[in-house]
Amino acid sequence: MYINRFFGICMAFGLVACGGHNKNWTDQYGKYDPNTATEPNAALYGTYTAEKNSNKTHKIAAILPLSGKNASVGKIIRTSIETAALQSAPNNLNIKFYDSTSDESMQTAIMDKPEIIIGPVFAGNVRLLHEIKLPDTPVLSFTSDATAIGDGVMTMALMPTNSIEAIVKEMQTDKIDNFIVLAPDTESGRLMAGAAKKLAADKNMVLSGIFYYKENNSESIKNVTFNATINEARTAANTRALEILSDILTKEDLSVAEKLSLTDQLDKLSKSDTLGKLPFNAILFLGNASDTKSLASFLRYYGINMHDAKFYGTAMWDGTDIANDITMSGAKYAALPEISTWFTEQYQLISGDTPNHLSAFGYDATNMAIGMLYSKKNNAEYLLNPSGYLTSAGLVRLRPNGDSERGLRIMELNGTGTPHVVRSAAKNFIKPMYTIDSRHITPALSMPLQTNGINPMDYIRIPDRFKALYKSKTFGTNMKSGVIQPPIQENIVILPEDDSDTIMSPDFQPVSTEKINKTYIDSVEISE
Repeated sequence: MYINRFFGICMAFGLVACGGHNKNWTDQYGKYDPNTATEPNAALYGTYTAEKNSNKTHKIAAILPLSGKNASVGKIIRTSIETAALQSAPNNLNIKFYDSTSDESMQTAIMDKPEIIIGPVFAGNVRLLHEIKLPDTPVLSFTSDATAIGDGVMTMALMPTNSIEAIVKEMQTDKIDNFIVLAPDTESGRLMAGAAKKLAADKNMVLSGIFYYKENNSESIKNVTFNATINEARTAANTRALEILSDILTKEDLSVAEKLSLTDQLDKLSKSDTLGKLPFNAILFLGNASDTKSLASFLRYYGINMHDAKFYGTAMWDGTDIANDITMSGAKYAALPEISTWFTEQYQLISGDTPNHLSAFGYDATNMAIGMLYSKKNNAEYLLNPSGYLTSAGLVRLRPNGDSERGLRIMELNGTGTPHVVRSAAKNFIKPMYTIDSRHITPALSMPLQTNGINPMDYIRIPDRFKALYKSKTFGTNMKSGVIQPPIQENIVILPEDDSDTIMSPDFQPVSTEKINKTYIDSVEISE
């Protein structure tokens, strides 16, 4: 088995002519029909017509950022690939590394005709590879951009929609029926908000508002929280309530009991700047942990905490210092499972470093590539196994459209640095987990918050004989905070394979990648 460090320098003339898209990448392998297959080994997985020659040298190309500003990312994945190869690769396997920062190197990788490609990491490189690779060469990339994959180009990365769908399901379990979204004002932020909007509609939940902020911009974050908390109306309502109570106390003839009641109310209202309930009971944060902490801080400044609205987030919080923030205690988010100890030990032994989830993705991609090369199944049969695989980063399966589906757990922050596991990650795909397709999500426009307004008279108690004299208008009626934009037609498609690929047999369990028959080797040739 050879692991080569290879940086291509020659241009392949006419290379693009060898590539192109195969829109029906899986058609040549047949289709799995759950209506005619009730056992895991039936239909697609029951018959193999082609045996692979175990005597020939199998070739894997790993295309990673090995130089430039992202070289550290490439190093992490390279180490994980080498870890998997040293642990499980047979002697007749040849793995070459190519630098994705060089188009020439990527083209050379294709000219070397690998049987499967691991990488690239970034969407731009994946799109280029998509154009120049041979149609029947599978790719296990690491991009989370749904528009860059498909036609045999798959991803090992966590798709953002998986994380959003998992946490919205948890919100539904928590009886949340009305929420708002706070998202970064980016292309991905609008797509994630679009996914949340679609899920809310599917689950009969009310999405009351969508607010966008500029990332790492405190002024933008402040303005967004001011609008989202209807602070202007709540402040005006509180001021008016104080005026009414003060006027009655100073101008009217009151009994001792009435004076005590009004004075007590006045004292309590004086301790707050705002009055009135929010028109939602949860907030879904779709940005990173740093911006979330800033948003939460301004929310508290404007009188909103988790007693008023519960906080929820995505996997972007995982592994960040938000876990140490005591003010975020009680907030929940979706997260990948813990990295397995058996991979962690191997990775540390080789590199001396602690692996992260990107490391695990590289390790799992390598094991899946090796499994495909030495399996009796055809490539798509192996990689698109609807039962998925239990990997070092938990349950995963690859979809014909290139997406990955990953089992996620639900965590709850407690301010200790070690979040509490509320719900463990799924161990199989017997029950469908995800319903929406990332590439058919319409980016959501900002959605102004609609409210019936706040009338101070609903929050104070005055003697009946004064109700005709002391009245107030309703503040913030149909108030629209944010930019008003015309509605657009949603065009969201639910993939039919999410249901059709589901096997309801209790024996239908994912393959455990660590159970692959591993051949330990005595020596490894490393050539520069």
